[in-house]
Amino acid sequence: MNIPENLRYTKTHEWVRIEGDTATVGITEFAQEQLGDLTFVELPAVGRAVTAGEETAVVESVKAASDIYAPLPGTVTEVNQALNEHPELINTDPYDKGWIFRIKLSDKADQSVLLDAAQYAEIAGGN
Repeated sequence: MNIPENLRYTKTHEWVRIEGDTATVGITEFAQEQLGDLTFVELPAVGRAVTAGEETAVVESVKAASDIYAPLPGTVTEVNQALNEHPELINTDPYDKGWIFRIKLSDKADQSVLLDAAQYAEIAGGN
């Protein structure tokens, strides 16, 4: 299972790439494997303020729908519009082209709540 060392993770299977005060969010390879082939992504509205743990997006697959949670508090600044036409990008490239949304982190964003790759691997059953 691919769990990149340079990212941070949540217990609900989101990955986070933090660059300055911006966090890019997607779902992990493990999560997309559990869901199966994705057929639709409901993206959040740009400008929406989110709190950590808030339902922010939804992915739907042939198996189920799953909520995507904001890993940290902030404001949605960008969404991956390519997912409107190609939700399968999350299946084929979850850590790059399959990102879902970006948030500008609030001053209160506590990054210590995020897991590192080794901690996430324990949850996902990988190594």
